[in-house]
Amino acid sequence: MVKLGDIVRFLNSVGGGRVTKIKDNLAYVEDEDGFETPVLLRECVVVGSAPARPATASAPAVAPIVAKAPDPQPPAAPTAEETLPIVETPEGEKINLTLAYEPLDIKKLSATTFDTYLVNDSNYFLYFAYMTRARENDRWTTRYAGIVEPNIQVFLGETLREDLPQMDRVAIQYIAFKRDREFSAKQPEFIEMPLDTTKFARLHCFAPNVYFDSPVIALDAVCNDIPRHETPIDSQRLSQAMKEKKSADFPRRRVVKKRTKAERKAGDTIVVDLHISELVDNTRGLSNADMLNLQIDEFSRIMDENLKKKGQKIVFIHGKGEGVLRNAILKELNHRYKGHDVQDASFREYGFGATQVTI
Repeated sequence: MVKLGDIVRFLNSVGGGRVTKIKDNLAYVEDEDGFETPVLLRECVVVGSAPARPATASAPAVAPIVAKAPDPQPPAAPTAEETLPIVETPEGEKINLTLAYEPLDIKKLSATTFDTYLVNDSNYFLYFAYMTRARENDRWTTRYAGIVEPNIQVFLGETLREDLPQMDRVAIQYIAFKRDREFSAKQPEFIEMPLDTTKFARLHCFAPNVYFDSPVIALDAVCNDIPRHETPIDSQRLSQAMKEKKSADFPRRRVVKKRTKAERKAGDTIVVDLHISELVDNTRGLSNADMLNLQIDEFSRIMDENLKKKGQKIVFIHGKGEGVLRNAILKELNHRYKGHDVQDASFREYGFGATQVTI
């Protein structure tokens, strides 16, 4: 238990000193330069006990006044217990940075406060700042600035419920470096992220995390050296993409582009090539049914133009293939264009895939 006068070190950040005051679960710690810092009691580790004082019946219980005594000898080197060695891993060469909010009492989300942590899962020291702002405000408020050591989580402070309306956006700005060794340089980054503060009132929004034993709301700011950045929406490109998708899903029927070589006269005979490559320039987006409809449309156009020319011979080249187009033509001749002479065209002139119609 932390007492007045104890020498403490901070659990999740660099620093420490002598406890000069304890109030409301906070220990006021004075460092060697005389600066006093309030720290949560649970974040303090006692490394030196307070000196015992004789108790008197009339002496009031007051906080001791700590005077900085001159130290004639150089300070002793930190012990192994006070300084943890930095152990690097191959995975730690890529920065992973997570911002997390942990409720003090998850059963009372409507009244509890939230501890805020930054997890530095990397081999790098990070000099960083944690900032927040409201959605309608373009100016930031710095809530914490300092250095986080490699492979450690640092406590950034308590987030009160009355703070949440001003925290629609959060940001982490950092510079990465190593001490006493060579390293690969990393680009300084500013990562801005949206924070849905309505989740702080919903129990199911708090979930277990690889870095925490209890449920938290976690935001991954950097994953394997890749900062989290919102992708700006280009309305024009989005509209164009939607039009292209709609066009691909519902291809419009194309107008047949007739070529001079698709229809020619050989003596008194009209020769019409119904191969799809002779009717359109490009079949992209056309299904087999679409192409068959275009071929039958061209067949019907030629027949309609020559219905009054008795004795006119027309050769339709449809190819051998699987006989789909040929059967479709014969069906038209048996129902829509009855009474005309139909036979296979000369295979010497047109091959085996042609049908001759005499009006």
